[in-house]
Amino acid sequence: MPTVEVRAPATTANLGPGYDCLGMALDLWNQITVTTLGDGSEPEVEVVGEGDGELATDAENLTYRAMAFLYGEADEDMPPVRMRCVNTIPLSRGLGSSAAAIAGGLVAANALLGEPFTANDLLEMAATIEGHPDNVAAAVHGGLQLVVMDDQQLYTAPIDVPEDIQAVLFVPDRRIATADARRVLPGEVSVADAVYNMSRAALLVAGMQSNHPEYLSIATQDRLHQPYRQAIFPPMKVIFEAARNAGALGVFLSGSGSTILALARDRSMTVAYEMFDAARLAGVDGRVEITRPTGMGAHVLSVEGSQVAEGS
Repeated sequence: MPTVEVRAPATTANLGPGYDCLGMALDLWNQITVTTLGDGSEPEVEVVGEGDGELATDAENLTYRAMAFLYGEADEDMPPVRMRCVNTIPLSRGLGSSAAAIAGGLVAANALLGEPFTANDLLEMAATIEGHPDNVAAAVHGGLQLVVMDDQQLYTAPIDVPEDIQAVLFVPDRRIATADARRVLPGEVSVADAVYNMSRAALLVAGMQSNHPEYLSIATQDRLHQPYRQAIFPPMKVIFEAARNAGALGVFLSGSGSTILALARDRSMTVAYEMFDAARLAGVDGRVEITRPTGMGAHVLSVEGSQVAEGS
């Protein structure tokens, strides 16, 4: 019975001004093991870690549905499978848990079929399932990705990230559903706010690509979504201030929240402590984690026990 093991990364979207067009993979992983079963078997899904007792453990599981989607695109019947999902990516915290589930399922199914689809094909499928492409672009391709949708066509461009950049995460216990975070956004914005974000998104790309981290303090600022989302997570402002005062290069709401992500170099422990303390004083429980961007997207670790990829 063929078995495939896959890892899929957490992701952070927007990075402040790049609303729905910037996504970056983080060195925080979910691992999926899929074994095909004999004919007539029922699908078996086990969830360990984040989502245990919450996520579906049948054919409604998102990773399973992503696999079924790819099999459909290949005009193949999906075999019964046993799936074990070991999750470390928190749910509903703006860290791309659904993008990781989708990307992992697609990569696993593609491996079982002998990899008939390219990474770009997988991205197109992932964006169709997810509904927006920023997190899934990073989950599939890894690294920092600029993604543009034009007339149903996806265009992605990788952006170099300085090797010594670290990501300091404050992950609140409180969850924020993406739908709720989108609901508070206005239908229209002023020209001044649009220009404000366009200039900062461009500066963020230039700062990363040319290794000018001093730009990031300004380049991660935003007027399109974070000011409105502060209404549903008021402590965001004081945690931002604490990160900046502690020496963060830049700080932003990760995706739609509730995680707050600060970029740092040599002051990551101080930034983490000050973010945690500011949250505590604001009455917000949570945890901090220090990780880094990763250049790897979802990938196969092994097929039928034969090691094919390692590392992050």
